[in-house]
Amino acid sequence: MRLKMNLQNFTILFKIKKLFMENKSGCLLCGKEIIYLQTPEKSQCVFCKNEFNINEHCVDGHYICNKCHSSGAMDIIENYCLHTDSSNPIEMAITIMHHPSVKMHGPEHHFLMPAVMLTAFYNFTNQRELLMENLKKARERAELIPGGFCGSHGNCGAGVGAGIFISLITKATPLSNKEWQFSNLMTSKSLGVIALHGGPRCCKRNIYLSIIEAAKFVKENLNIEIPIDRNFTCDFNIYNKECLHKNCTFYKLNQTKK
Repeated sequence: MRLKMNLQNFTILFKIKKLFMENKSGCLLCGKEIIYLQTPEKSQCVFCKNEFNINEHCVDGHYICNKCHSSGAMDIIENYCLHTDSSNPIEMAITIMHHPSVKMHGPEHHFLMPAVMLTAFYNFTNQRELLMENLKKARERAELIPGGFCGSHGNCGAGVGAGIFISLITKATPLSNKEWQFSNLMTSKSLGVIALHGGPRCCKRNIYLSIIEAAKFVKENLNIEIPIDRNFTCDFNIYNKECLHKNCTFYKLNQTKK
């Protein structure tokens, strides 16, 4: 029995290690082959958007600088949002989630949700001067939400992240009137959609659902229509052993590993 269990544990550890090792020699974003240039050329880092003289990029042209290559999940989220001009929160979230520091599941998603929504909102409304301060506030608040909050407290961090987003753009406090109502209503709507989709949890799915619900809320209540891509499928399900597959709205059929 002990030998059997050890073999099972070894198999599981090997599979996990294989997932993390696959993109070690390829592009961290897409996993494709790195090509080396005879002559250096200028290129932007996919994440921080800074420009570098580079000697290599992947076959699809992705380049990731040394700092972003080794940064942790929370720093990657914040730095990407500070340097992108995108107003599409789904597009931003998917790009960030491809960074290897952002795991399949984890509390970094609690910050990811308000971060991409704040970025989309301020880019779309030409208020980028407010982004840095509010990203820091969102990070501080999101870091208070522990991992597994969805199961232990019945309160998914992505849904709470939606409330954080609305709280920050409306400057809500515990003594606010409409702003207080909006913040709590946003969280409740996001949690409702997440709950109705059913378990087990999936941090990617809950991010998508929460972003879509937040964009809808902003349009209905603030009359601001943030551009959002609704015609997308999830390419993270191969890393999720609890994936709902065809029962998930975002499931990508016939997906093959990159």
